[in-house]
Amino acid sequence: MLFASILFACFFIVFFLLYWYVFSGSLKFQNLLILTGSYLFYAWWDWRFLLLLIGSSIISYFLGIGIGKTGNKQRRSLLLWIGLLQGLGCLVFFKYFNFLVGSMAGAFAWFNVKVEVQTLNIILPLGISFYTFRIISYLLDIKNGKIQPTTSLVTFCSYVAFFPSLIAGPIDRPKTLIPQLEKERTFDYNQAADGLRQILWGLFKKIVIADNCAAFTNDVLSHYQTLPASALLFSMALFAIQVYADFSGYSDIAIGLASLLGFKITRNFNYPFFAQNIAGFWRRWHISLTSWLTDYVFTPLSVYFRAYSKFGLILAILINFTLIGIWHGASWTFVFFGFLNGCLYIPLILNGTLSKKKKNTQDVLKTFLNIAGMFVLLMFTFLIFRAETLAQAFDYYRRLFSPSLFKGFVITEKVNMAAALLAIIIMFIAEWKQRDKEHALQMDGVEKTGAKMLIYYGLVLFILVFSATNITDFVYFKF
Repeated sequence: MLFASILFACFFIVFFLLYWYVFSGSLKFQNLLILTGSYLFYAWWDWRFLLLLIGSSIISYFLGIGIGKTGNKQRRSLLLWIGLLQGLGCLVFFKYFNFLVGSMAGAFAWFNVKVEVQTLNIILPLGISFYTFRIISYLLDIKNGKIQPTTSLVTFCSYVAFFPSLIAGPIDRPKTLIPQLEKERTFDYNQAADGLRQILWGLFKKIVIADNCAAFTNDVLSHYQTLPASALLFSMALFAIQVYADFSGYSDIAIGLASLLGFKITRNFNYPFFAQNIAGFWRRWHISLTSWLTDYVFTPLSVYFRAYSKFGLILAILINFTLIGIWHGASWTFVFFGFLNGCLYIPLILNGTLSKKKKNTQDVLKTFLNIAGMFVLLMFTFLIFRAETLAQAFDYYRRLFSPSLFKGFVITEKVNMAAALLAIIIMFIAEWKQRDKEHALQMDGVEKTGAKMLIYYGLVLFILVFSATNITDFVYFKF
């Protein structure tokens, strides 16, 4: 049930009417509706994995109560470890089992030892990486005394399975979402209107930009060995934009849907392509994941390694970013992607500028050059993210350095490249103008209704006319 589908639109309209017109004023029934709707939304993909989601939620609910009630430190630690092993155990089995088995066989092969391994035909449950991290943060925050466990099973299960952000985030923390589930909600017209605007912006980025770019980048990667280097370079630039438009588009839609239901969930992107160094980029990209790993992985590691000064900080960064890569998928490309991004922090650490944010100076040219240089760097790193294997990525890089870099190339008729490029220009201009706002269509400073309507209807028309012929799954669904 894709967000950009007629089926989901019908589902949400019915849900919205029930939520605000039938169950308005009843927190209990609104939360029950959220839970029921979330489970229906998830079961539409594969009802069998709904049982895994429900089972993990119920186990974690009772473990949370146990951790919160007991005063015995050893018992608290034992209950926490049971929860961590349950959550991470399911994640490792479904997402990484075949990768670990294959990697083990490959390691033995290096020593000329042949090992017969048996992989399994495992289906990756949708959203498991996201809801597992929600559960883990809940248990850790109770253990660390940051929150009290909720006594309502419905509230906790709704927190874990909240359908706007269940499949691909944002990864909301318990202190963000649970208090909102526990208090009465009334319809706020301004919040709902802003939610609709953010949904519109997300659909524009997903359907017009990401899906049109995907038609080209997928074709190039499939035939890169026969194409000129100019096509390969252009595809790299488009893929970086495609991933951003796709994932931030999903996040915009998710946040907008939550706003329509009276919730304010975690912001996931803060215009990352306007960052001027790698640290700035990761502060702005997939914020809910990077902040999660910063709090639960990097900060404890940096404290543990602090005796080793800058070397300890580098080690903590490398471990943290390698885990970011592994979180994205069971492949050496993702491992290397994360490790490489960690390595890009080393000059900042050695120069003592890791925590210093680039200021927006009056030197427009310098700012532009920093942003452009950062984008080129991201183009090259995101190729590793996209490639099927490291060998394919390095072969792709090798083919960039050829005289064909200055040759023209043909774009197939199935790609509406003119519309995609125009939409990209619109996106960057709008987001630059609105870079101090939560999203590009936040119209706080526009008082003229006519101007607003022109923008809204213009975007709707653009979507209807120039949407890609093939609407693809969101990229982060597979994570």
